[in-house]
Amino acid sequence: MDVDYIIVGSGSSGSVLANRLSEKHRVTVLEAGGSDLLPYVQLPLGYGKLFYDPAVNWMYATEADPGLAGNRDHWPRGKVLGGSSSINAMVYIRGHRADYDEWGQAAPGWGWEEMLQAYRAMEDNEAGADAYRGKGGPLFISRNRKGLHWLVEDYIAACGEAGLPYNPDFNGAEQEGAGTYQMTIKGGRRNSAARAFLRPAMGRKTLQVLTKAHVTRVLFEGRRAVGVEYVQGGETKTLKAREVILSGGAINSPQLLQLSGIGPGEVLSKAGVPVLVDNPHVGRNLNDHQGINYTWEMKVATYNGILRPWWGKAFVGLQYLLTRGGPLAKSINHGGGFFRTSADEPRPNMQLYFQAFSTLIPRNGERPLLTPDPFQGLSIGLSNCRPTSRGHIHIRSADPFAHPEIVANAFSTEKDVAEMLLAVRYLRTIAAQPSFARWIKQELRPGPSVTSDADMIQDFRERSGTVYHPSCTARMAPEGEGVLDHHLRVRGVEGLRVCDASAFPNLIAGNTNAPAMALGWRGAELILKR
Repeated sequence: MDVDYIIVGSGSSGSVLANRLSEKHRVTVLEAGGSDLLPYVQLPLGYGKLFYDPAVNWMYATEADPGLAGNRDHWPRGKVLGGSSSINAMVYIRGHRADYDEWGQAAPGWGWEEMLQAYRAMEDNEAGADAYRGKGGPLFISRNRKGLHWLVEDYIAACGEAGLPYNPDFNGAEQEGAGTYQMTIKGGRRNSAARAFLRPAMGRKTLQVLTKAHVTRVLFEGRRAVGVEYVQGGETKTLKAREVILSGGAINSPQLLQLSGIGPGEVLSKAGVPVLVDNPHVGRNLNDHQGINYTWEMKVATYNGILRPWWGKAFVGLQYLLTRGGPLAKSINHGGGFFRTSADEPRPNMQLYFQAFSTLIPRNGERPLLTPDPFQGLSIGLSNCRPTSRGHIHIRSADPFAHPEIVANAFSTEKDVAEMLLAVRYLRTIAAQPSFARWIKQELRPGPSVTSDADMIQDFRERSGTVYHPSCTARMAPEGEGVLDHHLRVRGVEGLRVCDASAFPNLIAGNTNAPAMALGWRGAELILKR
């Protein structure tokens, strides 16, 4: 045995696990990507440059999706220290407490009270400690109140006029309302899971982190996991451990389970992989939030005017270098909110994103956050919090370097379509309120001609896409309904766990970075107790 624990993946959950387990045990982290010490990774608004960058991004694509008008959706996932927490939009949302009540029903020990304790223990919230927020933990969370575009205040006021009141803390007592997002940003730099958890632990003799080490399969003796095989620098190597923990994310973890013989027997046999455990749930129950932006041309200045011209880039660059402030030190999502499309909904089922600039005109090889449209544009986006559509992840072959088949099945249920139609109509309701309407010159997307139900549905099928929260593909669930037990152990084998967003019993209402880190924190507690 080379080490006590092997952790496959250094993302949101893996970095937390590495930090906590290496306090008492010998741990090796295997990361397929490279270092996160790159300018556009550290620069908060730089993540637009990483959207199509294979140096830090797995660059996945779904199969053609009828629910998205036949489009293939681009799914960026982090292939770098910190995983997707190193390339995401840095919004820090826990989710609704009822989401965790459902977790606890599916997996004892994962309910709201247990997860609240995990959040409060790991957080260092700039807003201070209270019954919901933590202070003094390893993860600094920006309150995100300073340096926001002035239109955020009018957006929040317009939401209030549209019946959605101000909420000062989406992670507090209530989720519903409009306000500003807390961010994983510290000192003007991205505060990824690698920065907050992994790098502080890398000085320990008990922790080894190997980069550009692509794990190709889990090694077994009988039905006990004893290590992994990986490729690094063109050489195939093996590493043995007392226990193997997969933290590669909602795509990579079920893919690696299937490559190792754990998954739907028919899929594995077709791919030429010997079946060790026939479990049809591995790769199933893929659940993801779908989002869309509505965009307006404004009568007043948005960030387009300062971020697009060369002199504007020079100004904000100098501002950032001198003060660690300005637009470059923020995410695009300055404001947001949560609302219900119907009074019959027991809790919010839609999330809002306010962006004080627009990117309708694409640029090759990037999402043009640093070069927005050549007019004063502004977008308000939304995504569904609790979609009922389900997809799957299946390997195509035994080749560990081949991307798996990703079938998203977006908007494949009548409920998802119906609630999205109500939601996009509400975007126009917000924009029509006095506090916001006074600044609008014209609606650009989808445009004033799109008004009928059929046309609005067709529009969101054509323009919607993932908001990068795939989850639940190796979920914790009662036996016969999932992949993992409530200790994150893979059923049917020993010495193997999964700890990442694939383990979520259900999809959280909100951004998934915070829940994935909390899953790593709580998972480490369970492992250490044993």
